[in-house]
Parts: sequence; structure tokens; C-alpha cells
Amino acid sequence: MPAFIRHPKDFWSGIVFLFFGLSAVYIGQEYEIGSAGRMGPAYFPIALGILLSLVGAAAFVRSFFRPGEAIGRIYYRELAIVLAAVLLFGFLVRNAGLVPAGFLLILISSYASDKFELKKSLALAVGMTLFAVGLFVKLLGLPMPIIGPWLGGN
Repeated sequence: MPAFIRHPKDFWSGIVFLFFGLSAVYIGQEYEIGSAGRMGPAYFPIALGILLSLVGAAAFVRSFFRPGEAIGRIYYRELAIVLAAVLLFGFLVRNAGLVPAGFLLILISSYASDKFELKKSLALAVGMTLFAVGLFVKLLGLPMPIIGPWLGGN
């Protein structure tokens, strides 16, 4: 890193936030924005994109003035495990249901930790899956199957 960048973590997080925020604003331009009283489909993504860009700009500018430590090791194995768990969840949730998809998401993601213990991870997976079913299906009424057609559900 160049010497004038005093906080590399803030610098790179600012760049990432700016990228995603400005991307949301750019993509949102294709839709109708509406007004604050009658919001169109682009209003919320553009508003969030602007806010994210402001946070990114603040982190980017702050990286030149506030000292901080260098970026440490990147944990590729752990990133790959969590990414695989999220992709598997997306693949399974519609046809296998929320229970198996959520359970596997939590169990596989917890395997990425150095402190992985099977008993604790199973308990966490059961608890979080029950919480997700209670919140998203029962309380909020989202139309997602608890047990999907692959496993004999609806």
C-alpha cells in the first residue's frame, strides 16, 4: 500500500461500499423513482445506494487521516465454505423447504469456524431453523415451504 494510505482496511472497505452503492444508483436509474409520497420501484434501492456510497466515501477519506493496521490474512477456505452454504441454501429452499435448507446453512457455515463443535453446531442449527420458521413463515406469513416437494411437503 502507498504510504499516504494510513488505514488500509478503511480504504478497501470504502472502495467496496462505493462500488456497491454507486452500482445500485446506476442500475436503479432504469426504473421509475417516483416521489417520497408515492415511491416507485427504484426509490428504495437508489436511496440505499446513496447512503451506502456516503458511508463508503467517509471510510475512503478517513483512510488517509486515521492510522490503522494492515489487512491480515484472507481466509479463503472459510470464505468458500460460507459461500457454498449460502448457495446451497438458495438451491434448496424452494424445493426442499426452509427447514432442511436453513439447517444445512447454519451447520455448514459453522464448520468454517476454528472453534467448530458438532454438538453446539447442531443445537444452533436446530434453534435457528425453528426461529426462522417461526419468524418468516408463521409470524410474517412469507410464502415459503417449511418442508418442500422434494421431501413430501407442499
